[in-house]
Amino acid sequence: MSNVIAANDLTLSYGSDEEIIKNASFSIKKGDFVFITGPSGSGKSTLLKSFYGNLTPGTGSLVVGGLDMVNIKKDKLQELRSHLGIVFQDYRLINEWTVEKNVVLPLWISGYSDEVQSTQAKRLLHHVKLSGKEQKYPMELSGGEQQRVGVARALAKNPFLILADEPTGNLDEYSSNVIWDLMENACHQLDTTVVVVTHRIPTVFNIRYRRFTIDEGGKVHEIIP
Repeated sequence: MSNVIAANDLTLSYGSDEEIIKNASFSIKKGDFVFITGPSGSGKSTLLKSFYGNLTPGTGSLVVGGLDMVNIKKDKLQELRSHLGIVFQDYRLINEWTVEKNVVLPLWISGYSDEVQSTQAKRLLHHVKLSGKEQKYPMELSGGEQQRVGVARALAKNPFLILADEPTGNLDEYSSNVIWDLMENACHQLDTTVVVVTHRIPTVFNIRYRRFTIDEGGKVHEIIP
């Protein structure tokens, strides 16, 4: 299997501040489900940001989807992001838009027809068990339902890679398990690579997964069961 993400001696920092991730080398392959764990402030979210170009590596190399993230041009970065699905802890929904419109935001940005958007929204909302709530607004939904909208939006363009930052951090156990099931299905059924930052790995998983942990010194280690 080909690498979706490959880092070699990667160092990350914010400006001239102290290095947060130090000399990290690892690879993530197509179809992998990967957890990134570690103490608060260890750099988990920082590492995830580098995968979608929100933070440029300081030294070393980072390749995502075959693109060099150290020297990537703006147009190539935009193209890469259009093929990623990103799930945030705080949902990042547009409260003034309906559920349906939030789900198809990536398709709307890319200029897909209204017919394609409508068809995809219906399919995805059925997939995340929110059929019938197309015309609701985010604030009319529970936190778990809002995050399901976020997952549906992440899947809108059939991404090759899903990046999720504490996707269940604000949810109860039931809603968390629903989100994990959706991500597990995306990985297993669609062969999508999934990378999740979390404080705690759930016990509900039925597929094999990999785990990286970041220690307080910014070193990335893979935990081998």
